Amino acid sequence: MENYGNGASTGQIHTGARRFSTMFRPEDLHMSTEDRQVLRKLAERVATIAASPEMAEKRELWRKLNSLEKIRPVIFCEPENGWNEIITDKQMMCKGKMARHWEMDLRKEIFWGEEMGDDRPVEPYFNILSVLLPDDWGVEIIEHKTDSQDGSIAWEPPIKDYDRDLDRLMTPRIVVDWETSNGSFEIARDTFGDILEVRQKTQGWSSLGITREVVKLRGLMNLFNDFYENPDGLKALLGFISNANMAKIDFLEKNNLLHLNNDGTYIGSGGYGYTDELPKADFNGKVRTIDMWGFTESQETINVSPEHYAEFVFPVEKPIMERFGLTCYGCCEELHTRWQVVKKHHQLRRVSCSPWADIEKMSTYLEDQFILSLKPLPTPLSFPKLDGKAVRQEIRKLLEMTGDNIVELIMKDNHTIGNRPENVVEWCRIAKEEALRISGL
Repeated sequence: MENYGNGASTGQIHTGARRFSTMFRPEDLHMSTEDRQVLRKLAERVATIAASPEMAEKRELWRKLNSLEKIRPVIFCEPENGWNEIITDKQMMCKGKMARHWEMDLRKEIFWGEEMGDDRPVEPYFNILSVLLPDDWGVEIIEHKTDSQDGSIAWEPPIKDYDRDLDRLMTPRIVVDWETSNGSFEIARDTFGDILEVRQKTQGWSSLGITREVVKLRGLMNLFNDFYENPDGLKALLGFISNANMAKIDFLEKNNLLHLNNDGTYIGSGGYGYTDELPKADFNGKVRTIDMWGFTESQETINVSPEHYAEFVFPVEKPIMERFGLTCYGCCEELHTRWQVVKKHHQLRRVSCSPWADIEKMSTYLEDQFILSLKPLPTPLSFPKLDGKAVRQEIRKLLEMTGDNIVELIMKDNHTIGNRPENVVEWCRIAKEEALRISGL
């Protein structure tokens, strides 16, 4: 562990958005000889780790979990912006923007494979994500940002009056920046394509949930008021966004821009997609939504009644979820209040149980028919010294409540790990010990 931490932040973003945007532009498409040599050496280490028997065992563990086999709880730790306290400028060697981004990705894989101690497999491929231009709804969303990279954002929602403004909305077009996408793909292939399989992927969404876009266009307090003061206007806006999401996946499917996620692809709000149930038996090489995992959530309506969720939100999520072969639901919202509705989603397999959920109720509801995606609070990892005893007590309590369920234990949403890389390693060690204990292995 002496090779990690103890340095200045790289300033890179490591939240979920990183998985869906490369953040490159044509002017970034260059690779120096020195950066290329650094990346090749790192890629060789990743390839060696990926080929180990341990990684094969981890892939099989996820496959069994996703098949609802009764195994020990599977452990996954995603430090998110805590990565900037694990891999710092002290470790980084590349100079170019694109090279540094890729260096960070490779170094993360090495840390996962050599130090982390969770069940996330390291894979022998390197994904280049196609660059998609931001969605354009036909109206301007004015944002006010702080100077801090991780600071909050305020915005001015453009939908002030439904009668006047709803007709101004347009369905966003999918626009791929092929110059940047293909250029970065070719550079990656030339740099280490003989070591790792370089794959070009287009990911058109992080979530196909509806209400986040409603909040951006209408405002959070307006959304809450609209349930009572303008229900017809709110239903019209929800329906418009749902149809726009359907049009988006139609476009991606028609233009061969979908990719299988039944492998080491991060799916839902935590977990990996390894499964033999996808793609479908009639798969002929062209990926359809029915061959994929799908994902929706409605975190923004956490304080909305189950009745309003059932009337307003579920009907516009349902047709989207019906497009997919297997589905995941939820992120940070507490689902125990609306489970009787959520459980009706098509081919539902993975269910988020956030720190705000009533875990005992969710355990009873899910039984062994769904994956209980258990997400303890990340707070203990934010201190300079992890309280191992308290962490063990919390994990033991959670796992004892869910002992009869199919469980994955997910540590995520970390903005800091107390500038101490050992915190994530120690958390994984404790979680693994408790998972083995509860399963009797």
